[in-house]
Amino acid sequence: MLGSDILHGILSVGDRLPAHRDLAWRLGIGIGSVTRAYAILERRGLVRAEHGRGSFVAARADDRSILLDMSTNMPPPMFSDRALARTLSRLARTVDAALFNVYPPVAGHIEHRRIMAHWLTGCGIEIDPENLLLTGGAQQALSVAFTVARPHVGSIITEEVTYPGMLDTVRRGGKTLQSIAMDARGMMPDGLEAALSSPQTGRALVYVTPTLHNPTTACMDSDRVHAIAQLCRRFDALVIEDGVYAGQSKLNHTLAALIPERTFHVSSLSKIISPGLRIGALAPPAAFAAQTLPVLLASSLMIAPLSYAMMAQWLSDGTASSVRQSLRAEAARRRNLARNILGKRMTEPGGDGFHLWLPMDASTAENVAENAKALGVSIAPPSAFASCDTLQTTGVRLALGAVSFKNLTVALTRIRQACELVERKVSRDTIVLG
Repeated sequence: MLGSDILHGILSVGDRLPAHRDLAWRLGIGIGSVTRAYAILERRGLVRAEHGRGSFVAARADDRSILLDMSTNMPPPMFSDRALARTLSRLARTVDAALFNVYPPVAGHIEHRRIMAHWLTGCGIEIDPENLLLTGGAQQALSVAFTVARPHVGSIITEEVTYPGMLDTVRRGGKTLQSIAMDARGMMPDGLEAALSSPQTGRALVYVTPTLHNPTTACMDSDRVHAIAQLCRRFDALVIEDGVYAGQSKLNHTLAALIPERTFHVSSLSKIISPGLRIGALAPPAAFAAQTLPVLLASSLMIAPLSYAMMAQWLSDGTASSVRQSLRAEAARRRNLARNILGKRMTEPGGDGFHLWLPMDASTAENVAENAKALGVSIAPPSAFASCDTLQTTGVRLALGAVSFKNLTVALTRIRQACELVERKVSRDTIVLG
């Protein structure tokens, strides 16, 4: 009866079910029968039990036909149709036709580079606009930085789990890739020192994300950033600093500020303003600036003039700052929801982003991902983040931005169920898809 009511939507997600003893009295049956029935419903993923609180309706099986996306790491939409219409209306009155009548400079128009540099200053990153290149998102900036740095190094070093887009770029380049262990503050200096001092390493290129590391959400403190910077200077390593989340935590420390002579700093607007504003920024070391321009030209898909115009409008009139503040508040709201549902399974992030990390061993992570898919939630495969094939400890990354807040409770509840199925060693065959 209860299962049918849940499947047909008579009971809603989150509804509290009667206590075992109360339901047994109402139905005139033994309490053991009710306990067994609730256990069956829980194994089917229809009910979740909370210690000390009771039993609640979980995701309905028929809802699982709609796949909830927790694999795409992006902020939720913050621009309404009306807000975009207002922006386009202003641009119609003020846009410079010259933007559309000529090819832009390879690095972008200097006025747009100045606007971007000013914005990055507000994120704690001081960059000379003359040394700033605008790119078609952070991925292109990373690709250009790797292409320029690759001939000058013998190997590439990165965190043991890291951004899949970087791993794809590196593996196409044919260089040796070394993995460095991490803790709650990111890449560990002892491991980096051991790798850099090895004769087999040669001169190295170190790829590192100091703020809101993807996927683990780790944030470096000042001591850790300084330790990494000192090692890279001591061993003459080049650095690619992924700063797409710089300014999204209380820790505003960058390698670009400490060792600018060897750091390629990458930034982007799509992660902290809007996915549709796909404009990135690359600040190379001064010695590599001349080499960077032709590589950017060869790899470039020209940024649309309208995107340039919208960037300039939003960064100059305060829209971007307002949206950024709203996104930080929304990130905190979603993070609190996740904390309430997932509890100690999740690592507490050090900043305001839209991804979370659930650490676990590699086999468990793969099983959780499979169970999540069966329950109607897509997540990025844990293996996508591994920088080596022998990694034993990894985890599950949950992207909170692509799912509407209305559906986020359902998605997170299903993730918890996916974890519980592995923790209790319940066969996936007990999951009923309806």
